Amino acid sequence: MAKTRYKIIHKEAPHFLTTTVLNWIPLFINPQFVKILLDSLNFLQAENRIIHYGYVVMVNHIHLTAQSQELAREIGNFKSLTARTIIDDLIAENRGRFLNG
Repeated sequence: MAKTRYKIIHKEAPHFLTTTVLNWIPLFINPQFVKILLDSLNFLQAENRIIHYGYVVMVNHIHLTAQSQELAREIGNFKSLTARTIIDDLIAENRGRFLNG
């Protein structure tokens, strides 16, 4: 199992999290990428892997209140799945230049 940098102390409590796009690129101006982000988040909730209480999507980051017995792992999965899907879409649409910051 990969080592995580996240430190979740009270697993039974909701946590306020912020995660940003690398280099603060304003990807979430595009509704397509917001949909990918929210689909990933809703998938984890539908699978009972997290409980999310609320979120705010900004142009280059997301604020989220969530809870899980394995929150660090699930947020890592959320970020990985979301990033991979967005990167694949950018490459497929020949917009990979956005990946260079």
